[in-house]
Amino acid sequence: MTITIEQPQLDVVPESKVPAGGDPAELVLDSGFVVPDANAFGKTFRDYEADSERKETVEDFYRVNHIQQTHEFVSRMRAGYGRLDKTEMGIWECIELLNEFVDDSDPDLDMPQIEHLLQTAEAIRKDYPDQDWLHLTGLIHDLGKVLLHPSFGELPQWAVVGDTFPIGCAYDECNVHFKYFEENPDYHNPRFNTKFGVYSEGCGLDNVLMSWGHDDYMYLVAKENKSTLPSAGLFIIRYHSFYPLHKHGAYMHLMNDEDKENLKWLHVFNKYDLYSKSNVRIDVEKVKPYYMSLINKYFPEKLRW
Repeated sequence: MTITIEQPQLDVVPESKVPAGGDPAELVLDSGFVVPDANAFGKTFRDYEADSERKETVEDFYRVNHIQQTHEFVSRMRAGYGRLDKTEMGIWECIELLNEFVDDSDPDLDMPQIEHLLQTAEAIRKDYPDQDWLHLTGLIHDLGKVLLHPSFGELPQWAVVGDTFPIGCAYDECNVHFKYFEENPDYHNPRFNTKFGVYSEGCGLDNVLMSWGHDDYMYLVAKENKSTLPSAGLFIIRYHSFYPLHKHGAYMHLMNDEDKENLKWLHVFNKYDLYSKSNVRIDVEKVKPYYMSLINKYFPEKLRW
């Protein structure tokens, strides 16, 4: 099944303005999405130096993450979990499993994951009503966090969440808490510590090993279960935590033409993934029938995980 999607219009700089009669602390971007000026803790989004309740937890997370995410570790994790032999279940069953978890790498929110998934999906649905594949992508993009669950090996958070980055080439300094990479064995390995490392210019991100976590795992689940999501949806799932690329423009020398086209949709998605994080609750039972219809459209009833 081939799905044709229009490319988002990104050549015009979004206008920032205060909504009529609204709070001046809120800014309106393109497509009408209202972007708050503060996260759930009243701080700036993705401010890893802010003195919030989660600062120490988040920094310690990245310290361990940057030291442990080696080429050998990632290769082993991808080979093992890529067999998809843990269980069989539907998408919504997986969503319900995530009720138990809070993301230790997230400086902006400390609510169960199902809240973030629905906030993201509903914000996208409001602004892009005709792109149902993007609504579903918003709902499922973090489902790989089931790796935290005991039935999936109960991996530590540093091996499941957080910003992702290529493995097998030099770490870009825009990576959050970059200093901790100096304790990673790959940092000193001449095979892995040059600009291209084991890759070549324009090789395509499909050929690049990314740090192991929920992004790559859910991408493997969707791809191997033959989801009919368009390539942009799969791209968003695999790279939505790849902030060095979509926020800072790092590692673009590894991208091919298809990556560059799909990156346009990732830029659209990221706004909703990041800025929809709030303490506003979604009525799950009210929206569930709509998302079940999308799940049935783009996925089999049962998936291998």
